[in-house]
Amino acid sequence: MLIIGSSSSYGLATRITLAFGAGADTIGVSFEKGPKSEKNLGTAGWYNNIYFKQAAEAEGLVAKNFVQDAFSHETKQDVIQYIKDEFDGKLNLVVYSLASSVRVDPDSGERFNSVIKSIDQTVVGPNVDIQKQDFYEHVLEPATEEEIADTVKVMGGEDWQLWMEALKEADVLADGVQTVNYSYLGSDINKPYYGDGTLGRAKADCEVKADNINDLLADINGKATIVVATAVTTKASSVIPFFPVYCMGLYRVMTDNGTHETPIMHQDRIYRDMLYGNNSEYDEKGRLRPDSWELNPEVQAATEALIEKINGDNFNSDLTGYDVFMKEYKT
Repeated sequence: MLIIGSSSSYGLATRITLAFGAGADTIGVSFEKGPKSEKNLGTAGWYNNIYFKQAAEAEGLVAKNFVQDAFSHETKQDVIQYIKDEFDGKLNLVVYSLASSVRVDPDSGERFNSVIKSIDQTVVGPNVDIQKQDFYEHVLEPATEEEIADTVKVMGGEDWQLWMEALKEADVLADGVQTVNYSYLGSDINKPYYGDGTLGRAKADCEVKADNINDLLADINGKATIVVATAVTTKASSVIPFFPVYCMGLYRVMTDNGTHETPIMHQDRIYRDMLYGNNSEYDEKGRLRPDSWELNPEVQAATEALIEKINGDNFNSDLTGYDVFMKEYKT
């Protein structure tokens, strides 16, 4: 298995699930920074890579880390060469789980920055600064056309397609290979700042690229799937405007009814029960929908009612799923 964006969040949860839940040999690609001094200890993902490799190898599994820019042509060729020379087999699964704020175009060298903004509307709502533990009213201004285009360039499906083209051309994909890209749609509560915003526009581009990849893989019986995942606490999701408050409401409701999942639990269900299991749920666009538990109308109604009660005095109380959110944020 190849996981592009493997050092934290959904990517790391996927890698853990595949390795320790299915005995998979894995290759991980991520851009992280190591320690430079006693005060600059490097990024968390740097250590995640190291400790995952140690744990996987202790189980007799292959765990190769490429700490490089996933957007570059050189990284793609380095991974391909490793597969040919040392991996002892072709890829059965390619997971694209890259969350980045910056992309340097591998051909032009131009730098693009992604933004998390709404489109054509100003959005106002409650938010929590996780670092400062400050509850405040957040005003999200709409993105410019350039910001929308740049976000699609960074977070859309272009690089996913480039990876699959390079891997296919190099003949390192097994017959029947699957590739997935994680998306999120959310409910009407968070649609203004997510589904209808810049991130939603980027995820729509991934759906277009999935069709292209399906055409690319047709002769080897491969399949590209957009997986619409549920709301979970990750390094990426914690900085989405308004999202912490939504999660604190949602987690309280889903914990109470026994359906809340950590990222690893969610990934285990995606692969064990759905993608490789007998309980797949696809929508009319062919997207896998493990987010159905979150979008259950009763869950959403209870979540919306709870969010209306959350304020600066009680956001970190037992009223909400604050403790669950913070535990997952720290781990």
